Amino acid sequence: MCLAPLADPDLYEVVPVGVTVSTSDVDPLKYQRDTRPTRAAASGELLTVKVRYKAPDGDTSHLLTRVVINQPASMSANVGFASAVAEFGMVLRGSPDSGDASVPAAVARARRFLGSDNEGYRSEFIVLAERASLLRDRDGSIQLRR
Repeated sequence: MCLAPLADPDLYEVVPVGVTVSTSDVDPLKYQRDTRPTRAAASGELLTVKVRYKAPDGDTSHLLTRVVINQPASMSANVGFASAVAEFGMVLRGSPDSGDASVPAAVARARRFLGSDNEGYRSEFIVLAERASLLRDRDGSIQLRR
């Protein structure tokens, strides 16, 4: 996608890559020029956001450009535990998007990210998931009665 200026120089429209536009004033694509990796691709940048704005009573537009850097951070206990619950749910439903998800992996992650469990709900989830794993068929799927 790229931005193509409209008749008014302060308005832009989103144009899919490969679509011909009637103007030559299109901002160059930073990440999609060539199939070979660019310096930007090797820099750790995820994307660049460009926003052009103008004050309601102004005559001049201003361009804001921000680069979003890939800065992986460790998962918090809440996010890690929530991902374990989500994995367990995908296994229970037999989701085609579950990949190599499994109940033992979900239980292991839930234990690793147990965090603060003042009410005991997280520990209860782990017990529930472990019991569900005992219901597995020979093929590894969990059969539930509805």
